[in-house]
Amino acid sequence: MAGFDKVVSSYEEAMAGLEDNMTVIAGGFGLCGIPENLISEIKRKGTKGLTVVSNNCGVDDFGLGILLPNRQIKKIIASYVGENAEFERQMMNGELEVELTPQGTLAEKMRAGGAGIPAFYTATGYGTPVAEGKEEREFDGRHYILEPAITGDFAIVKAWKADRYGNLVYRKTARNFNPMAATAGKITVVEVEEIVEPGELDPDQIHTPGIYVNRLILGTFEKRIEQRTVRSDS
Repeated sequence: MAGFDKVVSSYEEAMAGLEDNMTVIAGGFGLCGIPENLISEIKRKGTKGLTVVSNNCGVDDFGLGILLPNRQIKKIIASYVGENAEFERQMMNGELEVELTPQGTLAEKMRAGGAGIPAFYTATGYGTPVAEGKEEREFDGRHYILEPAITGDFAIVKAWKADRYGNLVYRKTARNFNPMAATAGKITVVEVEEIVEPGELDPDQIHTPGIYVNRLILGTFEKRIEQRTVRSDS
């Protein structure tokens, strides 16, 4: 990476420095907007003992789910189990440490981490197992719990388009958790469908400024659909 140019030429270079027992924050929702090739590179590297922060853990043979069979993930902080039988099996058998977090809280924990806010109060989860062991406060007659922010050693992100300086544009629902994840990593790695020259993106359309991005790579994507639903011809 030279100067402002964030582009790297290989996935090996993109994920250089990822080591065992690190924390990885991954964008995506279900299989939508996931950094699928960066996940595949983590599998190829064989990095283990990872703490992964993501909305969910993909499916058994795609997305973050491909890291489960080889026990590359030690702990996952997620909103739900999703369509992943191996995730469920490992969780129920005590083989995988799982911290289930309300979806909006998880998004805010990432956003707060990226903004340098160490913790925040939220009413979500008060009076439930989510609140166990957390500080509780009352404001204006309503009860809140203190949630710590999340940061990671790496953040892996999928965007639609970027310029070489790392300014990012996401496309429709693939935006999901990606903007928050992009701000919360010490090293943020982004894969995109198209890279343009600086100045070609409308500044008003940029979702993530390049200051948050460390490495950028052009990829090709399967974009698998988790649950395909089509209209009947009858």
